[in-house]
Amino acid sequence: SLSLPSSMHLIQVDSVQRWMEDLKLMTDCECMCILQSKPISIEKDEQNELILSSQYSTCDNLQLLLKRAWIISTELTRIAQKLEKNRWQRVHSVTVRVNCHVRSMINEYNTFTRNSSEEMHQFEKLLIDKCSEFTAFTERCLQTEDEEILKSMKSCINETLTTVAQYFGHVINLTAPSILSCIPQNLLSQIELSGSLFVTESAISSLFSLAQEGAHLCRIIAKEGGVAALFKICRQDCFRCLYPQTLRTLASICSVEEGMHQLEKVDGILCLADILTDNSHSEATHAEAAAVIAQITSPHLTFTQHLSSFLENMEEIVTALVKLCQEASSGEVFLLASAALANITFFDTMACEILLQLNATKILLAACSDKRIVDTPYSRDQVVTILANMSVLDQCASEIIQGNGVQLLMEMLFEKSSSGNSAEVAACERVQQKSAVTLARLSRDPEVADAAVKLSCIPRLIKLCRSPTERNNSDSVLVACLAALRRLAVMSPDGLEDADFQQLVKPRLVDSFLLCTNMEESFV
Repeated sequence: SLSLPSSMHLIQVDSVQRWMEDLKLMTDCECMCILQSKPISIEKDEQNELILSSQYSTCDNLQLLLKRAWIISTELTRIAQKLEKNRWQRVHSVTVRVNCHVRSMINEYNTFTRNSSEEMHQFEKLLIDKCSEFTAFTERCLQTEDEEILKSMKSCINETLTTVAQYFGHVINLTAPSILSCIPQNLLSQIELSGSLFVTESAISSLFSLAQEGAHLCRIIAKEGGVAALFKICRQDCFRCLYPQTLRTLASICSVEEGMHQLEKVDGILCLADILTDNSHSEATHAEAAAVIAQITSPHLTFTQHLSSFLENMEEIVTALVKLCQEASSGEVFLLASAALANITFFDTMACEILLQLNATKILLAACSDKRIVDTPYSRDQVVTILANMSVLDQCASEIIQGNGVQLLMEMLFEKSSSGNSAEVAACERVQQKSAVTLARLSRDPEVADAAVKLSCIPRLIKLCRSPTERNNSDSVLVACLAALRRLAVMSPDGLEDADFQQLVKPRLVDSFLLCTNMEESFV
């Protein structure tokens, strides 16, 4: 055996010990990627560590990259916070983690896109090099306890952190557009080229998930030909079983102007009319087609003027929707069909006349008595919207009376949320407001006014005016109730006490409104 100098033994021991100490904090970045970016940390704050699994399918590329970018952004903020507190070990461990996430993100992006620009490659290299430099900096900070040295290194680390954040921002700005357009392109090519039911279904499902990410993605999908591709499916009998989810995806994409323009270009309205009027289709298909109609006729959209083809097909669409309301087997189907009808009554006044001819009032009132079908404030909101818009027609009053509609309107004045959910509360307010509006309009007819008085509508309207909690402090409900009360007071002046008349009827409407909005609850 060889006899080694004592100094060599010392070096060997020191090196091994140093290596063992460093292992606690350092890991190889490539190994980290293989280990799904799960860092080894010596601190017990695992709940703060953001871990992202690399197990994903092709369709999840966008969401994975978005999550990865969010994690890197969050971790960079965390480094700044730890640096401020001089927690050097934590700064280093988080820096190592950022290094790994950056490499993973770039690797995933290049795997997915395959043909990045030269500019992108340059920034990727700059970012990786700067991250490696950053990790080396923070590692050196662990090798000293000298406060002065650490203080001088802190400013260098801050500068490096700022540079890393800037390069990261550049990479994200270059990555996002190509990723966002590339994913819909891939999915749409699958839809266009595949004759396989399974592949097409999977692509549509992924496209729907993308559309749920927001308006920006819907615009990209529309620009890439998504609306045309989906309507192509809806024109092929071999894909009939995919019609419901295809139409559901179309409803999402058509929430943006680009989707609406594409729908018009490919005669989408005619296709929807054909589906709705074809009795061989399932109820689910009819319901999803109604959802698309509801979306494209929404009164909240400002870009419906170009839907000229809708007017050409309106009568058969309205007829099919009324039939769907009448035959609905569930509350969801009724909600979609009635929402489409409600929007159409805003879209064109001719729709109200068509609804009268189809006895829609009777059908809707009958549905409201079936708690299995009209089971939420949302459904009642659609029904009372249709009635309110139809009530401008003189013939509507007799239809309402025959269908016991005044009783329903009275009941709607008592609409209350059972859950307290903000969306449901808002729906209840709309129901109260629109039922009061409908009563005000219909009370032009003495027969309707008489029925309303007999059903004690006047005391209820007074209560809604005077009690803020009854109307959930809604000003729109208050205005509608004051208008209805004034109309009924003209028809039946004996129905009000003098105090109510002096405060709620006789003054200008704005004065009564101000009086009621300033009213304390104890006044009631």
